[in-house]
Amino acid sequence: MNDELTKNADASYQLAEQKAAGYFKSLYMQVAERAYVPILTKNIHWWKRSHIQKSSFLSLFYRIKKAPDRQDYRGYIQWLNYTGKLDNYLDRSISYIFMRDLGKALDSPDTQMKIRRAIDSLKEHLAAYMSSKRKETDTVSMAVLYRKAQKEGIESTVIWLINKLKNVSANIPKGMDAENALRKLIKIIAGVMMHQIEEMDDGLSTEERTRKLDGAIRLGYSYGLTYPFIDDILDAKVLSAKETERYSNLIRTTIITGVVPELGEWTGENAELIKYIHSELKEAFEYIKIHQKPEKMKSFLEEAYVFFYSQEVDRVKTLSNANYTNEELYIPVILKSASSRLIARSVISTTEDDGFDNRTFFYGIYNQLADDFVDMFDDMEDGAVTPYTYYMKYHDTRADLINPFELYWTVISNLIENVYNSDRKTCEVILDRAINGLKRFKTRMGIEKYNEVMGIFAPKNPEFNYLVQSMVQKADDVDFFDKLLRDHMITILKNERKEQEEFLDTIKTVRNQINNILNIKKTGNISLENEYIIDAANYSLKGDGKRLRPIVAWMIGTKEYNLNESAILPLLKSLEYMHTASLIFDDLPSQDNAPTRRGYPTLHQVYDVATAELTGLFLTQKAIEEQTSLEQFDSDTVLELIRYSTGTTEKMCRGQAMDLGSKEKKLTLEQLNLMCFYKTGLAFEASLIMPAILGRAKELELKALKGFAYHAGIAFQIKDDLLDVEGNPIMLGKSIGRDVENRSSTYVLILGEEGARKELWEHYCLAVEELKDMPRNIIFLRHLLNYIVNRDH
Repeated sequence: MNDELTKNADASYQLAEQKAAGYFKSLYMQVAERAYVPILTKNIHWWKRSHIQKSSFLSLFYRIKKAPDRQDYRGYIQWLNYTGKLDNYLDRSISYIFMRDLGKALDSPDTQMKIRRAIDSLKEHLAAYMSSKRKETDTVSMAVLYRKAQKEGIESTVIWLINKLKNVSANIPKGMDAENALRKLIKIIAGVMMHQIEEMDDGLSTEERTRKLDGAIRLGYSYGLTYPFIDDILDAKVLSAKETERYSNLIRTTIITGVVPELGEWTGENAELIKYIHSELKEAFEYIKIHQKPEKMKSFLEEAYVFFYSQEVDRVKTLSNANYTNEELYIPVILKSASSRLIARSVISTTEDDGFDNRTFFYGIYNQLADDFVDMFDDMEDGAVTPYTYYMKYHDTRADLINPFELYWTVISNLIENVYNSDRKTCEVILDRAINGLKRFKTRMGIEKYNEVMGIFAPKNPEFNYLVQSMVQKADDVDFFDKLLRDHMITILKNERKEQEEFLDTIKTVRNQINNILNIKKTGNISLENEYIIDAANYSLKGDGKRLRPIVAWMIGTKEYNLNESAILPLLKSLEYMHTASLIFDDLPSQDNAPTRRGYPTLHQVYDVATAELTGLFLTQKAIEEQTSLEQFDSDTVLELIRYSTGTTEKMCRGQAMDLGSKEKKLTLEQLNLMCFYKTGLAFEASLIMPAILGRAKELELKALKGFAYHAGIAFQIKDDLLDVEGNPIMLGKSIGRDVENRSSTYVLILGEEGARKELWEHYCLAVEELKDMPRNIIFLRHLLNYIVNRDH
């Protein structure tokens, strides 16, 4: 590495360190003199007038009667609106975001105007949400996100981001919290987008707005990627000591030189992980470089170096070392907490703003100390050195150590008095946040544990501590929307993950059950010819088939219509026999001429074309025979099912004929949709409608299921078309590129890869929207859709 570049990087760090040391010295003096006590005592007494309700019998009754459960997202928002508290709630929440994330001064008329505009927009969104019949998961659903992206013209960007996040999630190693890593990454992306939106003029053209939002998402991802793949991976000790040193040097070299070094040979169990991370981080770093203004690149790299190196300084600390000074504990915290937010703004090459830089520099440690307070027990368990863990361990033996909780209140006092010039709105919001943080911590830890913590960290001034604890006990209206939304999203994501795991486990279990019943048994005294066709049929039925259609039928039949599992076994076999027959015909030389299917040579190659044709016909008849075996249902219902089934088979044949007739012809999108619905969508429809018929579903339900199946089937076909050009042949169990070879009309051919992906997500959204009036909460259909768009085979 160039010595001069290293010297310059170290010099930039030393300058930042000197600035942080000056800030810390000022805070240290304020702590030593307890200067925060009179300042905050005065401000808290002013503040509490609007946060302490006078007790009365009626108010006590009202609070008991109306106290909302904050776990009930919709109910809590409705309660706030009903009691007239919503405006103030949103005002402090949005104001805090403008101060924390955007570095704004709240006494600015321009900032107040933008806050008001944001509040009105959010109120409109919440009003629409509360009046709708949408389920709780819709607040974070992919369909809602994609629809918003369409309005901004950034659908392709969001599809790109979804795929990126999927790959990141798949590559986060054991020993790391994947959900938390993704949450931080998404938070960074949102932060960069907020800065970009703040920078944009109202008169910006639609095209320019789209371009800027696209860039902000990609830049946010590129910067945010450093959290899971640099900070978290080094903190989690996933790498060996030797790997850690080599990896850290690689990052350091990149920031100092502005060039990502080649990875070189990397062996061991982490080799594939490091290769992926190196490739992804290199792509991200190059994207940032390309989109940085040349005059900004130097300062960007300097900020990045300060951020990285301050983390490195903290990372090597150990709780077993009893000799760290206060400066060694706090200066890196000041540097990393400020620089991380400065980078979030500078990454989009914004105009210089000294006010933002100064406010962010002084503000950062407030947020970091608040976060470290909440995480102190997790950090202690991990052996991480933070001001709280270190004080907790050594406060009895090190009288010189600053109490980080006292420093926290000193930072708040300094912000209110010196940084924000005693602005009342700022004081209100900061104290709201501080008291809310303690209330949440007390609720989460319990009173006994909270009192134990306060026994260690309580400020040495008893009167001030009593005042703070009184506020924690009595204060109302100090909660924030971002916390409510975060808790709501975490709950949803955990439930989604649990449901998804259950969904995948159910698929695996039911697939195994179906595989065990599909084999067609031979009867006694069978002739050679019939035995031959049964062997051919069983050959086609084996292999790693998805069995998606009978699985869907099993799910909706048993879970939604409470059909007896054994009673619908003939239906499950019928669906798979019919589907396998369609694949046999589809693979024939006269049609797609496919060489492999489900990881095996196709039937006509193992036997011959005539046998394949007869076997396909044989299986269609076996399917109908199985339907006649639905003996636990009345004859009229079974006849209705068979009538629907044969009509569906007829339409599927028409769809395949349309496919054959379309060779070397470029279909319109409408023609392709119709053909694919006949070929693929109808099979999905049958797997939903046939058990619904047996369950005697009402017409409204049948209509919703048919609408869902139409769009889900087309989405499935589009995904198939995309996999044919970009999939893994081993995972697919068949060769790729068959559509081009067979001159087939596909979504990729008509729309291109990017257009096909947009069309895939359009039908995903339409499928979700078809279920909005469905009287049943069919969770598995949502997971089925996610499976369709995210599958690799």
